[in-house]
Amino acid sequence: MSEATVRRRSLRPSLAIQVLAALLLGLLLGLAARSLEWDWLTTTLATLGSSYVSALQVTVVPLIFTAIVVSIANLRDLGRGPGAVARLGGKTLLWFAATSLIAVLIGLATGLLSRPGEGVAIQPDPETVESLAERQPGSWLDFLTGLVPNNLFAAFADGAVLQVVVISVVTGIAAYALKDKAAPFIAFNRSALEIVQKVLWWLVLLAPLGVLGLIGRAVATYGVGETLAPLLRLGVSVYVACFVVLLAVYPLLLRLVAGVSPLLFFRKAWPVLQFAFVSRSSGATLPLSTRTAVNLGVDSRYASFAVPLGVTTKMDGCAAIYPAIATIFIAQFYGVTLTPTDYLLIVLVAVVGSSATAGVTGWFTMLTLTLSTVGLPLEGVALVFAIDPILDMIRTATNVAGQIVVPVLVARSEGLLDRETLLSRDSSLLDPTAPPLAEETAPAGAHDGGSSSGQSPVPAGEGRSPATG
Repeated sequence: MSEATVRRRSLRPSLAIQVLAALLLGLLLGLAARSLEWDWLTTTLATLGSSYVSALQVTVVPLIFTAIVVSIANLRDLGRGPGAVARLGGKTLLWFAATSLIAVLIGLATGLLSRPGEGVAIQPDPETVESLAERQPGSWLDFLTGLVPNNLFAAFADGAVLQVVVISVVTGIAAYALKDKAAPFIAFNRSALEIVQKVLWWLVLLAPLGVLGLIGRAVATYGVGETLAPLLRLGVSVYVACFVVLLAVYPLLLRLVAGVSPLLFFRKAWPVLQFAFVSRSSGATLPLSTRTAVNLGVDSRYASFAVPLGVTTKMDGCAAIYPAIATIFIAQFYGVTLTPTDYLLIVLVAVVGSSATAGVTGWFTMLTLTLSTVGLPLEGVALVFAIDPILDMIRTATNVAGQIVVPVLVARSEGLLDRETLLSRDSSLLDPTAPPLAEETAPAGAHDGGSSSGQSPVPAGEGRSPATG
């Protein structure tokens, strides 16, 4: 790379600065559109935001399928038998469930202490009620019957993420069992994964435009004071609970279970958490999350399996904290007293039903599933819908943090954590968007398990990205 190119890139503001500027500009434009009744500006902002979200959604299904298939097949390169691989997957799912249990208990405690629904007097927007009524509410029957698709191609065409996950896992296991016979199929999926992630990276660079539209549209539609004031305790409760999990539970687990410094974790994960916060999409953050896990020393072959699996089943923000607090809010709003049995059911739904969060409306499915389980009116969802974009930011950041933390915990217990990579202060390992990959810099045999890292499906890119300044 020429010196002139390096100089030009050094003068370019980082992606985080661009996103922050877009957020502030979107806030100002939204306020202007609302106060001056500029419908054309509101429409423009809404179109910009919805187009960006749609572009991100297009990549989710192919990204999840190819990532899971390739990562399961790559587990063979770990040099362990099927029994050891099954234990690795089981331990990952067990940690997913354990951390979800902790998160939902924190959500319940926060909701009971803050009592967010008491004294709230609001009327849901009629258009919101009508729009939500058209959605399919979550139910245990739909969840169980929806695991297996009736038509293979319809699952992909309809964006049924949970069904795609099931198809991906079965396909990956079959490819794992077929060994060399499936090599051409795996090579095709690996190439497809790299293409999808390259497209996704281009969308990452457009994040400031998406944030501008999403924030601007939310402010122009719902306002600031008139909408946020009645729901302030709810919003603060969700943020406080998420911060407790982010800044207390995860660091404690990292220190006590994996022996990893929380400061080191956040130094390497901070760019990913920033992008997750503004993009509100765990799927769009997947390549950066996987790279961050690798940069934290997790074997790339295991990281490329655990992180995509977590994107579809590990949602502490959307599946545990938020449904718990929102359910308490709705119950208090309607004057319903929840019993100890109801609280146990909320916990059960969060731990067992977290896979229902797979997809772009996962929070809606999970909340309606929780409400129907404890017998609360589903119309209560409309009460909290107005501030959902604001809450979704911290929910997504919490989701992504958990999707990175668990692989670190499991890798440490399985001898798949490279301490040299973990402790490295190389600038390329402090930013998930900057090459080279961690496994390219780690010496062979550096892992605790004695094996060198395999090829990660996360693309390295062509040079230092704008996100690094």
